[in-house]
Amino acid sequence: MEPSIVLIAAGVLFLGGLALDALGRIVHVPRVTLLMLLGALLGPPVLDVLPAAFSQGSEVYTGLALTMVAFLLGHSLSRSTLAAQGRDILVISVVVVAVSICLVSGGLYLLGVPLPVALLLGGISAATAPAATHDVIRQSGRKDAFVTRLVGIVAIDDAWGLLAFSLLLTVAALAAGYGADGGTITTALYEAGGAIILGAAIGFPAAYLTGRLKPGEPSLVEAIGLVFLCTGLSFYFGVSYLLAGMVCGMVIVNFARHHDRPFHEIERIEWPFLLLFFVMAGASLHVEALVAVGTIGIGYVVLRFAARFLGGWLAGRLTDLGGGQGTLTGMALMPQAGVAIGMALVASDHFPQYREIIVTITIASTIFFEIVGPLMTQYALKKAK
Repeated sequence: MEPSIVLIAAGVLFLGGLALDALGRIVHVPRVTLLMLLGALLGPPVLDVLPAAFSQGSEVYTGLALTMVAFLLGHSLSRSTLAAQGRDILVISVVVVAVSICLVSGGLYLLGVPLPVALLLGGISAATAPAATHDVIRQSGRKDAFVTRLVGIVAIDDAWGLLAFSLLLTVAALAAGYGADGGTITTALYEAGGAIILGAAIGFPAAYLTGRLKPGEPSLVEAIGLVFLCTGLSFYFGVSYLLAGMVCGMVIVNFARHHDRPFHEIERIEWPFLLLFFVMAGASLHVEALVAVGTIGIGYVVLRFAARFLGGWLAGRLTDLGGGQGTLTGMALMPQAGVAIGMALVASDHFPQYREIIVTITIASTIFFEIVGPLMTQYALKKAK
């Protein structure tokens, strides 16, 4: 691939992103959704004019973009936020994950889906899309208790989802008659625990050094260096870069002298990374996957929709938010992205006989929720008090 073509395409996408941002404000559609549709239009699903560097995606690039998002989400878990809303964040995140798993798994099983597949898809349904949700929040410009709580839930939601999914892998193996040796649980504990240790190991020195290497305030080079280091070491040790980035950000916001400045530095450069990330996601659309999902795929989508509403409502009733605010919170958590696909690939490795159904449904539904989900988040933000 000619470097000139890649650079020209990147320039066109950046400028096109500015135009879509303006368009989104006019038609009241999240720019995330518009960028996904742009990727589908220019990528293999329709015109297929994007260079392979964009249409095929990049694990390194995706890791960097999502680690930036996780780092910024960690900023929401400050002492003041946790003291004011920590109980709500914990209750809502756990309840929404639990309801998603139970309702999707049980509903699919009643539809005739094999129990191991139903359990695995239930675990996958718990995953969210931190990047899409975070961007819709930023685009809305809102800064209030509802937004603060939502950002905190998104920050911790995928951590619960990953742990629950790993447990369900073991249960699915027992249901399939494989037996289980605890290996999947050990792997889950390693990925989560290792990410927490890594995030803390990077975060504490960074919290002390920020503003000292360059007296007065942290520099952009300092902040971006943290993100690259966190992403690279997460890949090297095979732990969750989302969780590592979140822990790193959480440590810095609670222990650094300059609480906000490192995060402002990342916010300055975050959008170009996310812009290409969402275009790549749209370009990865597989039309044949959308056609192939059939009744089971439609059932999965409907059940996940219901689980988000029911889980949010139930969590609202268990806290002081009330059912209405809880339902809107569940609606705002509708987007689903790369974490779900990663779970599907892990599941397909453990259950190769179910690979086609699990991967196909996950890819097709993820694309659907990544396009429709931000619209739901935007609506919830408008209606929430």
